[in-house]
Amino acid sequence: MNEERYASRVRQALNHGLKDIPPASARRLEAARHLALSRQKQEVPRLALAGQHGHGHFHFSSDNRHLRQVLAVLALLLGMWISFYMDSLTYVSAIEEVDSALLSDDLPPEAFLDNDFFEWLKDDTSAE
Repeated sequence: MNEERYASRVRQALNHGLKDIPPASARRLEAARHLALSRQKQEVPRLALAGQHGHGHFHFSSDNRHLRQVLAVLALLLGMWISFYMDSLTYVSAIEEVDSALLSDDLPPEAFLDNDFFEWLKDDTSAE
């Protein structure tokens, strides 16, 4: 906040003295300003290893918002894929238990063709 106040005071002082500058000098100052801005190097956003800065992670420049968003989406997709994979393993495990229980039982094969038997199985599994 202190820097903003200082910058505001400097700007006011420069604006106050602006009317005392002759028009020819003002044009030369403006041309010099444009020349200086055209020669100013633009910083290229890049990834730097954190070891260069003494941290244990990657350092992103503030201009890499797009890269951050892509990495966030990739992390989200990876998390969703892991979640679906673990859920499918749980589902397959539950089906294996039911199949093993049915196959180890002493029911005749004709019982599996009976529609009432399937209704009984549905009612039995919904009660748990």
